[in-house]
Amino acid sequence: MIDSIAHLDALATRCPTALGADGGARGDLLWRLWGAGPPVVLFHGGSGSWTHWARNIMPLARYFTVWAPDLPGFGDSGMPPGEMSADTMADVVSSGLDDVVTPPTPVDLIGFSFGAIIAGMVAARQGARVRTLVLLGTGGLGLPTSAIPPLARVASDMTVAELRTAHRRNLAAVMIADPAKVDDAAVDAQMENVRRARFKIGDIPTSDDLLRALPRVRARVVALWGDRDVFAGTSIERRRAVLRAVDPDVDVRVIAGTGHWANWETADVFNTMLLDVLGVGAPAWP
Repeated sequence: MIDSIAHLDALATRCPTALGADGGARGDLLWRLWGAGPPVVLFHGGSGSWTHWARNIMPLARYFTVWAPDLPGFGDSGMPPGEMSADTMADVVSSGLDDVVTPPTPVDLIGFSFGAIIAGMVAARQGARVRTLVLLGTGGLGLPTSAIPPLARVASDMTVAELRTAHRRNLAAVMIADPAKVDDAAVDAQMENVRRARFKIGDIPTSDDLLRALPRVRARVVALWGDRDVFAGTSIERRRAVLRAVDPDVDVRVIAGTGHWANWETADVFNTMLLDVLGVGAPAWP
C-alpha cells in the first residue's frame, strides 16, 4: 500500500541548508530524509516538491538513505539568490548537498523532468562522487517539446471544486497518460505544489543547459522516458541520439504504457527498474 503524503512527511527528518550568504533572510533549502544505507538524492519536477516522489520513497528507503529536497523556490524552500536560472539553482543545491552528505561520500542522483536537468548540472559540479545519474523525462537537451494539449485555467478566484477539476484535467493532459490513474492523491499533490511554486522555470526545459553539463558528468548516466510522455512525443529516439553523441554508453530505457510522471503513474514498474539500475543489495532499513 502506498503511504500517504502526510504519513511520509511525519516519518521524514528535516535538514535545512543555507540558500546563500544571506540564507536566513531568504529562508532555507529544505531537505527531507528517510531510510538507511548509501545516499540517494531525488530532485522533483517543475511546479512540484518532494511529493513528486511519494510513491518511490519507501521502496528506496529500504536500501538507501533517501534525500529529497524541495528545490529553491518550491515547496518549503526559499527562493534562490540572484536571477532565476538553472545555474543559480544548481549552485545552491550542490552546496547544500555537500552540507547534508559530506564529500567525498558517493551519491546517486535521480531527477524528474525539470529536476533531471538540475540533477545533471549538480552531477557536473560534484564530479567523481556521483556514482549514477538517473534522468526521468528530462529536457534541457536543446530540443523542442512536442505540442501539448491546451491546459485548463487555474486561478485564485475559482472554487475548490473548480480548481480540483482543472488540475485533474491538466494532469491527464500532460502528466499521466491513463486518466483512471489521476487519483485524488495526485490532484491533492498537484494543487498544493502549484500553489506554492515561486520559481519560474521559463524556457529551461527547452534549453541546452543539461546538454552543456553532460560532458563534465563522470557518473554512469541512465535516461528514462514513458512511451506516452507528451513532452517527448515521438522524439525519444532523437533524444537518445543526442545523449549518445555526448556519452555513447548512456543507458536509455522506455517504460511502456505511461506518461511523463512515470514514477507516480506506474510506480511499481518504475521502482523495480530503478532498484535494478542502482544495483540494490540487502535491505538496510526495515
